[in-house]
Amino acid sequence: MSTRGSITQMTMSDGASIGVYQVQATGLRRGGLVLIQEIFGVTEHIRQQADRFADEGYEVWAPSLFDREAPGLQLGRTDEDMQQAIKLARELHPFALSLADTQTCIDALAARGPVFLTGYCYGGTVTWAVACRSKNLAAASGYYGSQIPAMATQTPQCPAILHFGRLDASIPMDAVAKVQAAHPGLPVHVYEAGHGFNGDGPHHDDAAAKLAYERTLAHFQSIK
Repeated sequence: MSTRGSITQMTMSDGASIGVYQVQATGLRRGGLVLIQEIFGVTEHIRQQADRFADEGYEVWAPSLFDREAPGLQLGRTDEDMQQAIKLARELHPFALSLADTQTCIDALAARGPVFLTGYCYGGTVTWAVACRSKNLAAASGYYGSQIPAMATQTPQCPAILHFGRLDASIPMDAVAKVQAAHPGLPVHVYEAGHGFNGDGPHHDDAAAKLAYERTLAHFQSIK
């Protein structure tokens, strides 16, 4: 499946230029959507997710967060690629820059209407962290961010929902329970699936991915 958007170079708050995959909304524009990558970069899979949301009326921007360290990064699932991705996310790339870049995209889109936010894995953690800080978001939907439980005491500044897999070895259910306990009114959806169930890796789960996508769309569309 080919993707139809294009990469635009954008200047971030620290003066660096990074690529942002941008795809225009199909039909009536519902708003902007910033979509945050996994640790593998803005891969074809991430671009496909952006295109799907564009088909629902969102102008989607997916920033290539690791462009400073590894321009144009698109990693696969080999052991070598996994190690490179983990090193980038945990050692080489400051997490604060990911938050700042996400906010730069949000602010740029906000001039044209409501802005929504979603992200997967690393991007799920970024989604939660930004939703707890940003005043410019209409709603957020975060997928299986492993560091979300460590930030459970933080409070989203917009309506938010979260998605986790019950079989996710990297995010045990007691950690998810901490998030649920800290935010009893926030929808925390748990699926009979593993980590990355929406991704294109070995733990992809069609049923969970479909339901999470439908819930995300319904959440965004409920915002008036």
